[in-house]
Amino acid sequence: MTVAGGDAAVSTTVKTTVGEVSASALSEPSPPGKTVGTLYGVGVGPGDPELITVKAYRMIRECPVVAYPKKRKGGKSYAHEIVELYVNPEEKEMLGLIFPMTKDPVVLEREWGKTVEACWEALKEGKDVAFVTEGDPNLYSTFIHLARLMRELHPEVPISSIPGISSVLGAAAALDIHLADGDEQVGIIPATADKEAMRQAIEHHDTIVFIKVAKVLDPMLELLDEMGLGGKASVVTKVTSPYELVWRDARELKGQELEYLSLMVVSK
Repeated sequence: MTVAGGDAAVSTTVKTTVGEVSASALSEPSPPGKTVGTLYGVGVGPGDPELITVKAYRMIRECPVVAYPKKRKGGKSYAHEIVELYVNPEEKEMLGLIFPMTKDPVVLEREWGKTVEACWEALKEGKDVAFVTEGDPNLYSTFIHLARLMRELHPEVPISSIPGISSVLGAAAALDIHLADGDEQVGIIPATADKEAMRQAIEHHDTIVFIKVAKVLDPMLELLDEMGLGGKASVVTKVTSPYELVWRDARELKGQELEYLSLMVVSK
């Protein structure tokens, strides 16, 4: 296991560079007086605050409203922590949004409705809203569902997204491996208890990144052993953050519990 000793502070050099080139970015926040604001999905990377893009930096600086995933039990998400390194929360309208962790359709509809309407309250006043998300807003992100519902309930709202570096790419860097080269195929697969589906995913790709692996870690390790690939899997938790943990041999984790923000890379 490897523990990262990263520093959450952002260097003066990075801030200076961002400030110098921000004026050349292509898309601009909505002009003053616009009837309806724009909803932006802004990817701020997997955890390291220096992995935010110049464009994402500019958008959270210029949008009057910054929305972010809010934890029910206190504490801040990585996205929230990263944003506060780049903007003064007292100068922004900070909108904490709670995303329900349940499969109850009644609860989901009610809570998601509240989330959309919270954003709409600002958007209808002509304010642009930057919803910050870990990783990329279009890869297994809460922004996907938020944008979908906003289009259904308030189709007049312009929606745009700013790409971000995903945890998948962060894991490849942490493990010092390539994900795909030449004609090799890579899969990004949510890990589930469906053993046959997981087997097929492994068989049909040269490299597989299993996200959400914590809840099915032991069954995945058993399957890999059955396939003769037990020594080909690695696990990374909280990738690129100061709390990053790396297990190059996932078999070390058998019988243990993992943090939710963990992924497994199987490289054949």
